[in-house]
Amino acid sequence: MKYTEDHEWLRVEGDLVVVGITEHAATQLGDVVFVELPEVEAMVARGDEVVVIESVKAASDILAPVDGEIIEVNDALVDTPRLVNDDPLGAGWFFKIRVDDLSVLDDFLDEDEYEEMIA
Repeated sequence: MKYTEDHEWLRVEGDLVVVGITEHAATQLGDVVFVELPEVEAMVARGDEVVVIESVKAASDILAPVDGEIIEVNDALVDTPRLVNDDPLGAGWFFKIRVDDLSVLDDFLDEDEYEEMIA
C-alpha cells in the first residue's frame, strides 16, 4: 500500500488502484455524514477534485492521486457514509481507477514514511 501527503491510501488490485483515506484522516475529519463520488468512466487527471466528503467538522475534497479512468465507485458510502470512519482502510474505500502505468505509484510514500510524516 502507498500513501499520499494528502492522507489518501492507494492499494493495487490487478491493473486498478483502489483509493481511500487513512485512519488518521478519518479521525481528523470526525463523523462523516455525506460523500459525493465521481462518475464511473470519468477520465481524471492528478489533482482533480473527485470526491467531496462532509463531516460534522468540515467539508473536504479528495483529489485524484494519479491520471486515469474511474472504473468503480463505492456506492455503499452514499447510504452509509460512516463506513469512512468505521473502516477507512477497508469498506470505506472511495473509488477504483485504472492507470496506464502502475510505476507512478513509486513516487508515493510507503507505510513507514507516512507514519513518520504524521508523527
